[in-house]
Amino acid sequence: MKAAVAQQRSLLEVAELDAELSRIAHRAGHLPERQDYQRLQTDQVAVDDRLGALGIALEDVDAEISRFELEIDLVRQREDRDRTLLQSVADAKQLSELQHELDTLQRRQFSLEDSLLEVMEHREQLQAQQTAELAKSQALQADLAAAQQALDGALEEIDQARRAHATRRDELTATLDPELIALYERQRAGGGPGAGALQGRRCGACRIEIDRGELARISAAAEDDVLRCPECGAILLRVKGVSQ
Repeated sequence: MKAAVAQQRSLLEVAELDAELSRIAHRAGHLPERQDYQRLQTDQVAVDDRLGALGIALEDVDAEISRFELEIDLVRQREDRDRTLLQSVADAKQLSELQHELDTLQRRQFSLEDSLLEVMEHREQLQAQQTAELAKSQALQADLAAAQQALDGALEEIDQARRAHATRRDELTATLDPELIALYERQRAGGGPGAGALQGRRCGACRIEIDRGELARISAAAEDDVLRCPECGAILLRVKGVSQ
């Protein structure tokens, strides 16, 4: 196959653009801004989980507080009833039984009040934890908004670079011989670079040094001959201005 030197130079630029587009795609998939955003998202999920658990714990504690308060109220009502009876009963045995029941009710009330106090102290601790987690959540939401903005900016920058390189590539490929660009694309389809400049004894596509015999054959070829790297098969471009 033959290709004018100008065509080979354009093909080299296409190969360089493809290499840059690959680097852009890799960068898009490994953005530190994306990693920061995902880390903050993970932190936010963890905070939300803790807030959910604290909310359930507070509901349980509130139910326990209500139960203790109800029991204390019932004990006090019973005490009030016994004290009223105590004033109207003259029988010594009944008086003794009522007094015993009052003492028992008083001990029960003290026990319930102590338990209620412990539960209310626990509620205060849970409330403090909830307040702290809410503050973390608010801070994370602000950080997430900033991280999203940074990520959007980085993605927009990458997209602009991708569009610029793709547009230039389209312009160049439109000027190339269809047979030449088809050969280049077939080589690229194998997973490696489609073309590379000859740099001294080294192929610019695979970076492998070419042996002297092959190098002599390459040097003897006409400048418009389309040559292939004997190592990787990429189109080997002998373009002036590239380091030889």
